[in-house]
Amino acid sequence: MSSTSAKYTTCLLDMDGVLAEVSKSYRAAIEATCHHYGAKSVTQNTISDWKARGGCNNDWKLSLDLIMESTDGKKEGLTLEAVTETFEKFYQGDGSTPGFCDTETLIPSKETMEELAKRSTGGKFGIVTGRPKSDCDKFLKLHNLDHLVKASVCMEDGPPKPDPFPVKKCCELLGVEPSAGVILVGDTPDDIRAAVAAGCRGVGVATPEAVAAAAAKGEPFDSSILCKAMKECGADVVLPPGFADLVDMFPAPN
Repeated sequence: MSSTSAKYTTCLLDMDGVLAEVSKSYRAAIEATCHHYGAKSVTQNTISDWKARGGCNNDWKLSLDLIMESTDGKKEGLTLEAVTETFEKFYQGDGSTPGFCDTETLIPSKETMEELAKRSTGGKFGIVTGRPKSDCDKFLKLHNLDHLVKASVCMEDGPPKPDPFPVKKCCELLGVEPSAGVILVGDTPDDIRAAVAAGCRGVGVATPEAVAAAAAKGEPFDSSILCKAMKECGADVVLPPGFADLVDMFPAPN
């Protein structure tokens, strides 16, 4: 794609399912937390179904909601504080027990990340994530991506997606106006809704585990419930994991 036909100018990225492969970390921590409180009926498919509905950007709150809505969960006296503590023990690890966070890997190639950063406004990305800032920073540093990121908007900064606040705030920190040239790359309908509500555009990306499940059934990569939901919410396009094709949707660097 030539620079005259490029669609986008500024790239904002969600983290979980987009940069970080989290099926065995955050998603696994949700499932393990639910099972810890007796909600054995909660599966990865249950979690995907809830994520596809939207309004589930806080995994601590989602874990509590799943337990409370389950038929088998131990609900009496259960608090968000207790669920959060349990979740964090699974995710971060506890003493000599490794945390699920240790399983996370980088989905896109370093080459894709570096080339996209060059083409995005100011030569860097913005991050818009529901992660706590400490978890966001840890992942970026671990995978040597922090030098490519100019601004990060995280859980502590304000209302979560699908509220447009985090997208607008990231644009402000990057020094750009929300517009059709600004995209948020995400893996859930909340990402797409937040982008559109902010006056930007949403680009969906399929997660590796969803693509593997679709391939096992002989279905297209974008046939998962989350991909369908993102399309219904107005995603410009839904791309395979790693979003390498996104590079050519930005102008070539001078």
